[in-house]
Amino acid sequence: MGLRVIVIGATGVFGSRIAQRLARDPRFSLTISGRRLPPLEALRVSMGDPLVQVATLDVEGDDFPRALAQLKPQLVIHTAGPFQRQDYRVAEACLACDSDYIDLADGRDFVCGFDRLDESARHAGRLLVSGASSVPALSSAVVDALTPRFGRLDRIEHAINPGNRTPRGDATVASILGYCGRPIRVWRQGQWANSHGWMDSQRQVFPFGRRRVGVCDIPDLELFPSRYPQVRTVVFRAGLELPLLQWATWCAAVLVRLGLVRDLACHAPWMRRLSERFIRFGTDVGGMSVEMRGEDRNGVALHLRWWLEADAGDGPQVPVTPAVVLARQLADGRVEAKGALPCMGLLTLEQITAGFDGFALRTGFELVR
Repeated sequence: MGLRVIVIGATGVFGSRIAQRLARDPRFSLTISGRRLPPLEALRVSMGDPLVQVATLDVEGDDFPRALAQLKPQLVIHTAGPFQRQDYRVAEACLACDSDYIDLADGRDFVCGFDRLDESARHAGRLLVSGASSVPALSSAVVDALTPRFGRLDRIEHAINPGNRTPRGDATVASILGYCGRPIRVWRQGQWANSHGWMDSQRQVFPFGRRRVGVCDIPDLELFPSRYPQVRTVVFRAGLELPLLQWATWCAAVLVRLGLVRDLACHAPWMRRLSERFIRFGTDVGGMSVEMRGEDRNGVALHLRWWLEADAGDGPQVPVTPAVVLARQLADGRVEAKGALPCMGLLTLEQITAGFDGFALRTGFELVR
């Protein structure tokens, strides 16, 4: 019998992809979970794996810890975002039932405060990992891989821009809208400064061309200045392929900044439905870019760009791959770390990109002159 894994939020955009990738893998005994049984049953049928189990779990319910413990998990993968407004009840419930834990969180406060569980996790001999996704898992793996080329690292600027036809869920939209127009603390020129969500935009180079991106709030903005003490500027931006939707989101950010709108995130469901009216426009091509500037070991200016291109609608496979790879590593007994920590230093860039095999995902890096 394989490692007993429960995927929470399994019918979502990301959870369903993780479930599909863990099914039929003899290393795992898989249970898919969510709030409603019919969608879970439909997902199980579509997966074509009769060994997959189904369980209804509501992470906000009072009986969640007891219900989770009854399933006796050895690993829980939490994909039910948005994480910006969540506490650590799922991770704490995992500790209580002696299970490891992985989440796909991109909420800055959630991931950066996760180490408050570290002492309890170490005492229990468990591993709790937050942010096993595009950020900070993949982004930090890129920086870790390229940092040895630098004698001095000055700037890290990274960006993500998905194709317009890429599937999106309410949680993803809510996480974006949650920081539109709101102040964001960024590390600039060796000191903390304020920017505003979805503003401070620029046209970013991707393998497929240039697209506009604006500042977004992610854990990297807080974690990278500590992890790479020499860096003087860390900025992350994201954007939408269609200029119309990018402009509309910018306008919404302006309304928030002016105090005319208080909470965009609560409007995520209908705003997602509205955006899907434009789904036939644009493409299913998206990408990620990590740019690093400084000097090489000879004191010569150095500018490197790592890039990722996602085609054929496989963009959502990028944020789920670190969690899938880490789950496989745990099942194979290759992870010795214990405690509660952000997903940095646990996976190498080579390990993560090897997990892209079989999908329309390409990566590379180049010297920018």
